[in-house]
Amino acid sequence: MNILFFGTPEFAREMLETLYQEEYNIVAVVSQPDNFVGRKKIFTLTPTHEFAKDHHIPCLQPEKLKEAVEEVLSYQPDFILSCAYGQFIPQTILEYPKYGCLNIHPSLLPKYRGGAPIHHAIMNGEKETAVSLMKMVKKMDAGDIYAQRVIEIGEDERFYELNRRLIEVAKKIIREDLPLYFEGKLEAIVQDESQVILGLNVTKEEEMVHFQREDIVQLYNHIRALYDWPMAYGVIQGKRVKFISCRKEIVHHSKAVGEVIGLEGKGLKIACQGGYLIVNELQPEGKKAMDAKSVMNGLGRSWVGHCFE
Repeated sequence: MNILFFGTPEFAREMLETLYQEEYNIVAVVSQPDNFVGRKKIFTLTPTHEFAKDHHIPCLQPEKLKEAVEEVLSYQPDFILSCAYGQFIPQTILEYPKYGCLNIHPSLLPKYRGGAPIHHAIMNGEKETAVSLMKMVKKMDAGDIYAQRVIEIGEDERFYELNRRLIEVAKKIIREDLPLYFEGKLEAIVQDESQVILGLNVTKEEEMVHFQREDIVQLYNHIRALYDWPMAYGVIQGKRVKFISCRKEIVHHSKAVGEVIGLEGKGLKIACQGGYLIVNELQPEGKKAMDAKSVMNGLGRSWVGHCFE
């Protein structure tokens, strides 16, 4: 069976590696184009391209997939597996493989269709999530579900940690559920359109936390949802401050919302609606990440008594 894999980031690379380990015949990989990464703009291969290169698998990287349909289908795929590819796959490609096209999506579908399901599940305070194996259709993440493995989200779990656990769940789907799909032993479950929630890519606006709008639980969920990428930040005295490590303290108080109280133990204490945010590690604009004590020995002293927006 000729398998064509569509995917781009690290999550997808781990799926590609699992397919390879399970000895499926991967005829080619389709990835988003390589790009310049970081402040220094270092040209970097996508994780899936790097894996394909290391294992001598052809890798296609069209800017616009709809203009590369003929090249993609020249590999005559019998089956297509996709995970976090980043472009819509044309219907001509979806209709080609004998055994269909499936997508691995890290959410409890129909919740959180889109490119950032893990971020939004944490941001919205969900107690559980899943990895879903679903049929690819023209509409985004709307196909029938063949397998869905549910896990709980820890109360203090951050994006980085949950993402890692979901990768392991997705590997089990490839190892244990995908063979059952090929044997015709998995029932297709239609998604309930009335339960759809979108989990689209995190916008620049969503990276900012708003002390004046969000209560302590919402703030805490917002911050942990964006660690370690793209990182949440607040604004004080017109400058951005990224929040790296923090905890919440739910308690009634009479302080002004967003007010910097000062150092408490090893954390910077900030008053919020319904409690305090204790920030242990942060990164002031234009500076490197540092612990709260180091911040308060310098710039942070001028924050005391002032409020985050």
